[in-house]
Formats: sequence, structure tokens, C-alpha cells
Amino acid sequence: MKKKGHRPITKVINPEPNIEDPDWVIWAAWADRITFEEIEKKTGIRESGVIKIMRRSLKPSSFRLWRKRVNEKSIKHRKKFEYSRKKITSKIRKGDYL
Repeated sequence: MKKKGHRPITKVINPEPNIEDPDWVIWAAWADRITFEEIEKKTGIRESGVIKIMRRSLKPSSFRLWRKRVNEKSIKHRKKFEYSRKKITSKIRKGDYL
């Protein structure tokens, strides 16, 4: 019986690429919990630069889907994320349940 080839075990379906890899910006832009401010701090690329990279790298339909997702999610921008967290925690403190 032949030994099967070695296959690395990953617990994540899409593991995080290396930060020096150009695909890291695309991966981080799709990730919900990584804000544009964090992307800028790690790579130096602002939100407009990320949008240009995504427009160049994705198919038009995928880019439209990503833009729709980013505009609907309040967590891609740090200020909106902190504001939404404050609203949720204030409702929980008052005893109002979601």
C-alpha cells in the first residue's frame, strides 16, 4: 500500500496570506473584521488605493458585490464600527434585547 502524500492541515478555509504578498490587501479588504485604517497602518495604502486594487484585481461583478458589502457593513470603518458597538452595548445595559 502506497503512502499518501503529505497535505498540510489548516483550520481556516482561506488562510491569511503573507503581508508582503500583494494578495494580502485583497484578502484584508474581503475580511469583515479588518478595517481600512488597519490596512493603511500595515501597508500604507489608503481606502482609495484599496478600491483601485480591488477594481483592477476582481471581475466587475465581484467588485460590485464587494462595494455593496463594504457600504452596507458598518465595520469596515473604525468610527462606524465603534459607533455601532456603542449602540449595541447601550441596548444591552438598558435591558433592551435585540
